[in-house]
Amino acid sequence: MKSKILLTVALLMMFGMYTNAQSEGISFGIRGGFDMQTFNGKDHNGDQLKLSLVPRYNVGVVVDIPVALGFYFQPGLLYTTKGAKSKDQFLGIDMSAEYNLSYIELPLSFLYKPTVGYGKFMLGFGPYLAYGFGGKVKYEINNASSEEDIVFGNEYSSANPNDLKYFKALDFGANLFFGYQLSSGISLQLNTQLGLAKINADNTLITNGKTELKNTGFGLSLGYSF
Repeated sequence: MKSKILLTVALLMMFGMYTNAQSEGISFGIRGGFDMQTFNGKDHNGDQLKLSLVPRYNVGVVVDIPVALGFYFQPGLLYTTKGAKSKDQFLGIDMSAEYNLSYIELPLSFLYKPTVGYGKFMLGFGPYLAYGFGGKVKYEINNASSEEDIVFGNEYSSANPNDLKYFKALDFGANLFFGYQLSSGISLQLNTQLGLAKINADNTLITNGKTELKNTGFGLSLGYSF
């Protein structure tokens, strides 16, 4: 009985908060989409990386908080996946490694949303913070495959300079997106993301050389505001 009363009170409080937010012009939304992701940066010798794009996805919630006519502050909380794929050949042997990293991401965007036609045009930009908590790297050598878990930490020890399953958990960078929101609340947006943080961990046993990996990508997202 007490649990039912507490649940009812909690639901009423949530409804009251939602109603108050609506009266102040604050809107909530859900968002999900697909991205093409890769790592930007340099290899052990300082040469520019040439990695393939890989399909990844994101899903989460956002809040539009009005700050001026047509302008909003839009924080969000997303579950997102990132990664890249490398291909190489050595002595006639085909080798590849595909990275799949999972993050909890906090985008903090500034949004311009003027009324255009039957809806609103959207133009947004801002920083993001992300924290890695899981993932795998899949190796293929002449069609034989194996997997290892991604290990998060700032440092590691390995005698192999190409051992790149170790990543720093913290990532940050910049977002830029634009799109259109219908009067029904449904929206479609194109987005791009540029990582500014070095995400590969530092090797304490041997030098990493000039290895530097940064997340980068672009994608398409579908959202609904209410």
